[in-house]
Amino acid sequence: MYRHTGMLLLLLTTAISPTLAASSEPDTMLSFDVESLLDDESVVTISLNEVVLQALKHNLDIIVSKQTRDVRVTDILFEQAKFDPTVEISARYDRSVVPLNRPVFGLGEITQGGEPDNFDQNDTKVSLGITQKLYSGGTYDMTLDTNRNSVAGPSSFLFNPSYTANFLVNFTQPLLRDYGVKVNQAAIHIAQNSVQVEHYTFVNQVLDVILQVEDAYWELVFARENEEVFRAALTAAKEVLASNRAKVEAGVMAEVEVLQAQVGVANRVEQIIMAQKTVRDQEDQIRQLISPTEKELRKTLAMIPLDRPVQEYDATTVNSAVDAALQHRPEVLQAQTNIESSHLNTKLAKNKLLPRLEFQGRVGLRGLGKDASDTLERTTSTDFYNIGAGMVLSYPLGNRSAKSQYRRRQLETTQAKNTLQNVRRQVIVETKEAVRRVQTDFKRMATTRIARKLANRQRAAEQERLNFGLSTTRQVLDFQRDEAIARVKELRAILDYNQSLANLHRRTASTLDQYNISLE
Repeated sequence: MYRHTGMLLLLLTTAISPTLAASSEPDTMLSFDVESLLDDESVVTISLNEVVLQALKHNLDIIVSKQTRDVRVTDILFEQAKFDPTVEISARYDRSVVPLNRPVFGLGEITQGGEPDNFDQNDTKVSLGITQKLYSGGTYDMTLDTNRNSVAGPSSFLFNPSYTANFLVNFTQPLLRDYGVKVNQAAIHIAQNSVQVEHYTFVNQVLDVILQVEDAYWELVFARENEEVFRAALTAAKEVLASNRAKVEAGVMAEVEVLQAQVGVANRVEQIIMAQKTVRDQEDQIRQLISPTEKELRKTLAMIPLDRPVQEYDATTVNSAVDAALQHRPEVLQAQTNIESSHLNTKLAKNKLLPRLEFQGRVGLRGLGKDASDTLERTTSTDFYNIGAGMVLSYPLGNRSAKSQYRRRQLETTQAKNTLQNVRRQVIVETKEAVRRVQTDFKRMATTRIARKLANRQRAAEQERLNFGLSTTRQVLDFQRDEAIARVKELRAILDYNQSLANLHRRTASTLDQYNISLE
């Protein structure tokens, strides 16, 4: 009866996982059998650097963050454009024919009972002007007006047709409020700071995505190594089963030991099946980070990671890590830039408290001639001109609007400084924790390595006891399970150490240097 039951369990095991094959236990940790997967056409190998670059290229969060930064760049051009000159050209033709009731300028003769004469006048005007705001806060405009006038019929005008030209320059310069290059360029600097803030947000997003990729990559390494541990455990359980069958056939062991070994094989098969599901789940996590389209995300290619986890100690000290974090973390740089923008806004608001005092001046030249060249000559001769200058002073009584804005900007500056202090403290705590995590996981690697070696010796000793009939199959399987657990713990410690290193690089903002990536 026991023999038939054992055969039934073995058939069930084969039906559950027809593709499982025995493989020899790896000599060293973290060296799963890649060649056993190469015969599958749906296999692709990936490196950590390749996955990171693909994520930076196709990750939607990074794309959105970059677009937000690019939108801010347009604000700089918008503020700079306020100082661009404006050119205006106009041309106009007018003709008027009006009846005369009496002579005008010697035109027309009034006859009793007759019809009124016509006053037929033609005007052609062309104007060219330019206006610009200066960085000093002043504005100027220059205008050149030309006019051709003709009156039909005989006239007593000096020139008919006549050409006139009028060149006029107006200039206004604030002397208190809105005066100075720094005040008038402040809006440009604030826009530039806004772009820089968005750039730091973009860098922060890039660092977060890279950390997600690194965590997912090492989790895939762990999942595949974990599967290989269970495959090795399956091989060991099958060896026990084969040995027990030989002993039963020789009549030196009870058949129940074969049944116990078959149960152990079935349990190992279940562990492999669950490990394979974990592998597929981790592969999808990586696809979600790097796939540009849904079509790519639908693929089921088996991913084989090529990079091996490091096991060397990183001797980074807490103080050096904290100094690097405070110098390079995007959150700190962002808070510092916000303080600079707050100072600029405060200076602008303080300037608005001043009275408005403006200097206004104008200079003009005029000319009249019989043709265009004659008019130009008379205009440039400066015989006919107009000139004027003056001062305008204005101040709103109470000036409550400017005072309230100035108070608000002061509070915002204080708030920005407090935010920086809070960010710096948070960065210090996070960095110290990251360093301790690296140190702890490195120690875990050493202790779990020792535990794995001891578990291996215990399992080998118990196997020898079984060979001499001093132990049971169940005890051997239990020690095999303990050895597998110890291997998994060592593997988990090694992969945790690599994830801790990635986290430390993220906390000190040195991730981009690790991959030689430059963000422009």
